[in-house]
Amino acid sequence: MRDVLGRFSLRARLLLLTACLLLAGLTLVSAVVSDHLERYQLGRTDGRLRSLTAIIARMPSTGPPPAGDLRDRTDLLDPALDLVGAPYLVYLGPNGAVVWGARSTRLSNAALPPPGELRAIPADGTAVTLRAADGSVRWRAVARPTTGRDGTVIASAPLAEADATIARLRTSSLISGAALLVLLTAAGWFALGRGLRPLRRIEHTAAAIAGGDLTRRVPVIAPPSTEIGHLAASLNTMLGQLEQAFADRAASEARTRAFVSDVSHELRTPLFVIKGSTDLYRMGGLPGRADVDEAMRRIDREATRLTALTEDLLLLARLDEAPEGQLDRAPMDLRTLANDARHDLRALDPSRPVELTGPGGTGTPGPAPVHADESRLRQVVTNLVGNAAAHTPPGTPVRIGVGTANGRAVLEVADEGPGMTSEQADRVFDRFYRTDRSRTHADGANAGLGLPIARSLARAHGGDVELETTLGEGARFRLTLPLLDTQQA
Repeated sequence: MRDVLGRFSLRARLLLLTACLLLAGLTLVSAVVSDHLERYQLGRTDGRLRSLTAIIARMPSTGPPPAGDLRDRTDLLDPALDLVGAPYLVYLGPNGAVVWGARSTRLSNAALPPPGELRAIPADGTAVTLRAADGSVRWRAVARPTTGRDGTVIASAPLAEADATIARLRTSSLISGAALLVLLTAAGWFALGRGLRPLRRIEHTAAAIAGGDLTRRVPVIAPPSTEIGHLAASLNTMLGQLEQAFADRAASEARTRAFVSDVSHELRTPLFVIKGSTDLYRMGGLPGRADVDEAMRRIDREATRLTALTEDLLLLARLDEAPEGQLDRAPMDLRTLANDARHDLRALDPSRPVELTGPGGTGTPGPAPVHADESRLRQVVTNLVGNAAAHTPPGTPVRIGVGTANGRAVLEVADEGPGMTSEQADRVFDRFYRTDRSRTHADGANAGLGLPIARSLARAHGGDVELETTLGEGARFRLTLPLLDTQQA
């Protein structure tokens, strides 16, 4: 049955269910009305028969009712029996034999109840239903014992008229119910079609999305408080998430391709140098000792670059997978790192003015206690200081600020160099990105992993590295970390 219903549309199934429920309701109403009408008619007939038998049973007489002459007066008998509502009256003697009877001349003997069934009627006024001798109609009969003589009076009436009335009621109910069912089914077909129209629009939208148009959304087809409105809002939310997920996946794939390309490029250069040097040696292109020493120095330099690049990539991979596992935390103060960074900058460029201040360049350096891995944070600060030294002209002033701001420990490195554009600032933390692509490795530029490693280490500590820069007005890198909890100290 479920497989058969599954072949129909939702509209047809809803209409079929509604029609079945309507048919069941009409059938139930018709049955209840017919039953009540039948009970009412039987009750009215029983009341007339009981009243009649009670009156006849109390009539004073010493013999059977003197109705012999009356039976010959059909012009009087038939109206009298119709008036009392009992076309068939019977008087049974003490032995159960029919002593006297009166019936309407319009009734034949075959249409009357058999005498045997009359004798079986209880004489306590209980109404019973009998069948005619020929089985054509039903009869309702009531019997009572007579007063003053040993006998029984039976009054009976046919139920043909009542049965016909009930039959007409059922026929009219059937016809009107069928007409009403057809009318309501037709109205329901159009109403369901109109009500399901929003679902068809949702279906068309889903088909368009399945075809690749992820920008499509379900239109506002119903108030938000309705079921269709809730469905449309939920679908639009889901579609937005799907579109974002596909966009994120596409961006991730693009980043992966760029990452693989950059790694290949970074690895290819030192490998070519090493391979070229070994090929020259094998082909006899390095005849002198000095040539061999120079080739070995190039091989060592490029091998060192490969080792550093490999270690950086491994560190980034570990930080992506389990950042907390790369840290050995202990209480410390960022002022130690700031002071060491000032000495490092002066050692790299003695002509460069280096100022140590509080956060934002105001006040004196303040305490910045944190619970962190000092060696990893030193790596972060070294990258920030090295970035300032590598991307600003010699002698450019640098300010190192340390302290607390907005409930966080802060260490910042600010320079007065050329700064960066907004596009460069948005990508400066991307892996293998370098603001100056023309810069060679020989002049000290790294592979573009220093700032990504610095941010990853900062985030592993629950902090971050932020950049504020304007083209021509320098750049400020700010390391922020959670302050040391006194309970951890």
